[in-house]
Amino acid sequence: MSYSNRELLARIIKCEAGGEGENGMKGVATVIMNRVRVPYGEYQRVNQGDIRKVIYQKGQFDCVRSVLGGVANPQTIWANPPEQIHYNIADWALAGNRLYNIGYSLWYFNPFNPTCPYTFPSNGTGSFQVRVVQHCFYNPTELYAQT
Repeated sequence: MSYSNRELLARIIKCEAGGEGENGMKGVATVIMNRVRVPYGEYQRVNQGDIRKVIYQKGQFDCVRSVLGGVANPQTIWANPPEQIHYNIADWALAGNRLYNIGYSLWYFNPFNPTCPYTFPSNGTGSFQVRVVQHCFYNPTELYAQT
């Protein structure tokens, strides 16, 4: 049985940002939905507005990888069922809401450092927007449109 879009989003929110508080989780949900809604570039071309394709796109989210670095990944969307807060945030995001300071960010990551690099990913398609708890968020640059 496959998960509904709501269940899948709630699971990835918990897995990717469960320890980041409500704003951290809403930030991750905002990025995922931004990837669903972006009208150009790689995410539109590859995922065509499909949330399932966004979440399962190869190399995007560690939480959908059963193996990381040759070792079984204990923190996956399959091993960690969501709680009510994760469903609430999934519903909030699916209803079209976005965390205002995240804007149109398409990427986030935890640098395990007090500062965020100005560009991410390494190909320069994103520029720093804001930090929310441990995650740095990045808006698309002009270069992203060519992906």
